Amino acid sequence: MAEEDAAWHSTALYIIYLTSGWFAFAVWSISFYPQVILNYRRKSVAGLSFDYVVFNFTKHSSYLIYNASLYFSPVVQRQYHEKYGKSELIPVAPSDVAFSTHAVLLISVILFQVLTYEGSSQKISKLAITITTLAWGSALVLVLIAWPKGDWLWLVSGFNIIQVVMTGIKYIPQALLNYQRKSTIGWSIVNIILDLSGGTANIFQMGIQSIDQHSLENFTGNVGKLGLSFESIFFDIVFVIQHYLLYREREEPKDIEYEEIEEADPETPAHSSR
Repeated sequence: MAEEDAAWHSTALYIIYLTSGWFAFAVWSISFYPQVILNYRRKSVAGLSFDYVVFNFTKHSSYLIYNASLYFSPVVQRQYHEKYGKSELIPVAPSDVAFSTHAVLLISVILFQVLTYEGSSQKISKLAITITTLAWGSALVLVLIAWPKGDWLWLVSGFNIIQVVMTGIKYIPQALLNYQRKSTIGWSIVNIILDLSGGTANIFQMGIQSIDQHSLENFTGNVGKLGLSFESIFFDIVFVIQHYLLYREREEPKDIEYEEIEEADPETPAHSSR
């Protein structure tokens, strides 16, 4: 990306930008492993919302499509520069593409665990199925609209919006499940601490680029990355409060609690995942 390198005004800021980006990539990527390891050690997915996993897969798949298209496609990059200005940097870093790819792979592993470990008798809620179907249905509509016009930037921006929306709702089933069980057992807090660090580093990285460019287009031209960070930070704080303040009991909840949750309201995303 020599063209991108030359567009930076400060080499020092560019190095800080890359460093913070790869730091976010590292902690975010590592954040998937504690849940995988926890599931493996327990040979159980009890305490992990199935709706959350499905939402997360949809979110990261959409984000991968956006990042890969904007980073690798000359056509999409040209349309981006035509809209935001030729002097503006493409707001997707190599670390963004690497993170998205890695995320989709690791969530696929968790999906496999959901299908094979204890708790596989649990069901994804009808609401989650509906939301996921609407998300991918919307993506198909976007493709059908953009294809005749060749408006590929508009198309990938649509995938970006989908991932922002999914980020906003994906944590809700897990937060509700923790509340209903009055426990965070089965839900990795290490994952949350790492995710919080990554979100903070991500916003810092975007700020560094804006300072170098003397422009806020880095934020307005990539609302997905900004939305991803702020939404993740908000829910990470919620989970930290649940784990360390509200539900400090570290014993596994009894199975009857799951049954009571399911009987209470089988349509709610969080408990339908139990």
